[in-house]
Amino acid sequence: MLFNLNMVLQSKNSNKSQRSTLQRIKQWLGIVVFGTTTRMGRVFDIGLLWTILLSILIIIVESVPSVNERYGFYLKTAEWIITILFTLEYMVRIWVVKKRRGYIFSFFGIVDFLSIASFYLSLIFPGSKPLIMLRAIRLLRIFRIFQLTHYLDESAVMGKALIRSLKRITVFLSVLIIAVTILGTIMYVLEHDANEGFKTIPQSIYWAIVTITTVGYGDVTPITYMGKIISSIIMMLGYALIAVPTGIVAAEITKQKDEDIFHHQKRMGECPNCGLDIYDPNANYCRNCGKPLPEESDTAKK
Repeated sequence: MLFNLNMVLQSKNSNKSQRSTLQRIKQWLGIVVFGTTTRMGRVFDIGLLWTILLSILIIIVESVPSVNERYGFYLKTAEWIITILFTLEYMVRIWVVKKRRGYIFSFFGIVDFLSIASFYLSLIFPGSKPLIMLRAIRLLRIFRIFQLTHYLDESAVMGKALIRSLKRITVFLSVLIIAVTILGTIMYVLEHDANEGFKTIPQSIYWAIVTITTVGYGDVTPITYMGKIISSIIMMLGYALIAVPTGIVAAEITKQKDEDIFHHQKRMGECPNCGLDIYDPNANYCRNCGKPLPEESDTAKK
């Protein structure tokens, strides 16, 4: 009886020891896979980025027939090895993360899954192989690795500015569509008898879009004098139109930054002489009239 009890206790202690060892391994892997503050975490993430770049390079090189014919076996083998490594890495991430659902349905979680699934889908549907290039999105992790999160904050500011200027840009694009339709129709009337490139109104509108955006493929060109005059006007108009959406977004970015500054500033009071709002708690003199300011507590009370 005593022997059996000792066996049970030893078994429990052994199970606890195994669980604690497994927990330590899991915790260590979590720091390495998700962390960037430790040396191992940074080495892992930088190695991961280089592996992603290598996999993208392999896909690009494979598209060259002469290279693929000569080194196809080695490229395919390397691609399989990298994909297996990515699969194991994805499984480890799911295993060690505390909130699995949160990671799986997060932006990087979805990208990680698609970058792996696209390879296996390409085995069934060969036409889907270019989707493996989704791995390039994983390179966004470089912002986290090198502590460049302030750039992400700036991109958030630009994103908000784009959303806020969406209505005005929509109006601008609507006017632009109307303009190219009218100009294309005019060019059709002027050129369709003498020019093969303007035989239909859609072809003429295509030419107007190419010209007003200053792309200028040169596949369709006017040959009549009036057509050339209108083309010159459209070209000059195109340079002016390019600046419009840029100005709209830039104005929104400036406006948003001014609003952020205003909201983050704390009003300390006002100047008793000229009534100017004071935001600097360390100010001793009014920046407007130069008169001495009262103590901080007195200013705040006012």
